[in-house]
Amino acid sequence: MKEKMSYGVWRRRRVSVGSILIVCALCAGAGLLMLNLRQVDPPTSPDFYMQIGNLDSESENGGGIELETEPQSKSKRNSSSCATVEEMGKEFEGGGFWEESLRVRKFIQHHFDLNGASRVRNLPPEQFCQHGFVMGKASEAGFGNEMYKILSGAALSIMLNRSLIIGQTRHIAIYTFSCAHIGVACCRGKFPFEDYISYSNFSFTIREIKHLWRLNKCANKYGRQLVMRSDDFEKPAQTNVLCSNWIEWKQPIIWFQGTNDAVAAQFFLKNIHPGMRNAASTLFGKPEDLHSRPNVFGELMRVLITPSVDVQEAVNWVLGGAEPDISLHMRMLMNKSVRAAQAALNCIKKSMHNLGKSPRPRVVLVSDNPSLVKSITPNISKFAEACWDYLCSVNCGTGCSKQSWYIHTVPESSLLTNVAEKCSNVRNDPTGSSFAFLSSFQGDLLREGLRFQIGWGHVWNRFAGPLSCHSQPNQCAFTPLLPPAWWDGLWQSPLPRDIKRLAEYGIELSGFGTIDENHLRSFCSSRKQAPLGRTVAQVVAAPAAAESFTVIILPPVSTERFRHCSITIKTIAGFNIAQE
Repeated sequence: MKEKMSYGVWRRRRVSVGSILIVCALCAGAGLLMLNLRQVDPPTSPDFYMQIGNLDSESENGGGIELETEPQSKSKRNSSSCATVEEMGKEFEGGGFWEESLRVRKFIQHHFDLNGASRVRNLPPEQFCQHGFVMGKASEAGFGNEMYKILSGAALSIMLNRSLIIGQTRHIAIYTFSCAHIGVACCRGKFPFEDYISYSNFSFTIREIKHLWRLNKCANKYGRQLVMRSDDFEKPAQTNVLCSNWIEWKQPIIWFQGTNDAVAAQFFLKNIHPGMRNAASTLFGKPEDLHSRPNVFGELMRVLITPSVDVQEAVNWVLGGAEPDISLHMRMLMNKSVRAAQAALNCIKKSMHNLGKSPRPRVVLVSDNPSLVKSITPNISKFAEACWDYLCSVNCGTGCSKQSWYIHTVPESSLLTNVAEKCSNVRNDPTGSSFAFLSSFQGDLLREGLRFQIGWGHVWNRFAGPLSCHSQPNQCAFTPLLPPAWWDGLWQSPLPRDIKRLAEYGIELSGFGTIDENHLRSFCSSRKQAPLGRTVAQVVAAPAAAESFTVIILPPVSTERFRHCSITIKTIAGFNIAQE
């Protein structure tokens, strides 16, 4: 009976784990198949096809040329409380910077004629020993950021009326085990990026300064030790960039560290001491006069460096002996954004309208992504003559110096850098009509205005606050050659993170970019009442056998344990470190 009942009752079958996994895999596969069938964006293969829109279909938002049809609500500003990128860029149209750049060119040249190595090394011993120097030192971590360290040192040498020292790399490795034991290893000195650029004879090396200091008996006869004072811009709580009068610093060598962009040197424009502010304004111009700010870093590069022979030959090979009309810089890394390429094409066509001198202009493409350039070239060839080479990206300065129009496309927020300051493109044309620098933006980067231009040294960062309109279409905007460091212009406004960062330097910044001068003075006064110890390095004159040791390292001496510690490299050619 129990057996019948056991067979007569329905019982649920148990499902195996393997069956459940198979069903889940089938569902996941079906979902992926649906996503692949639904095309979200144009293909990003190296041979993608781009449809170029009508040239006459201009946006109502500052004359920008759009490729895609967008709703009317996006192409018009809702109110006058914000501006598009093109409207902001109108202040830089017309070559207002030209006259100021020519003035700065003469000013920089005059400085290096007086303070260049060829003159200073021949000064009488007493004058040489009283002379001052500024260190500019870089590694080879990346040409843009690292070159700013040297250029910022050069700018500071002009503001302080000192000579420039360019630090060499791969000289010395120091291993500190204790206060009394240091291991040292050395190798041959080398200038940064010397495989691609050559340096002029206006600058010194530490090795030569040490030799001349010993030769002129600066320490023994004139009682002037070769000491270097450093200041780190990337340490807001310790830097003296706003609070100290650097002109009065007595140390023979000054090293301004952490200057990875165009901003650090321009902080002296807000220094509380009139002498420092005037020195900075003479070089950089007034921060509120955006339309006439000079191409400072381009002019510094013109004086200090030239492309190597290999780079020059490569660029000449690309140019083919003819000067191009337009240079398109597309720093894309691994990005293959179709929208960025489309916006760049629109910007080329806009520059052709303004160029108005050639029915088929020559366009040079400078990029780090050969596949993207290969794809965009057929589209450019429909209305212009295009040439490019991957080697162009090694040294944009050579190609830029000949351009009439220079366009920088912005594929991602993290990729916007002011490339034109590396190009000395100011010629002896008083009108400035032969050059313009444009930035190309695709609309999806501007859905929240310029908020995504977050890089501290990006040329449009100071325009990224609430005065930047949201939901902008593609933009092709005139762009300043010198990235602004402050928010004194009409349409400039800071982001909340900028306000927070400036507070660390003692600056109370409002939402519209104004600065509370009284707050800054109070901040600097409080620092004087509780001064921070500063670290200096004393360079020890060395015999000829050890002159290859040319790197100065400034470890902080802040703890009680090392407060009275004096470190000397026993192989000579080193330095002593002490706290003042």
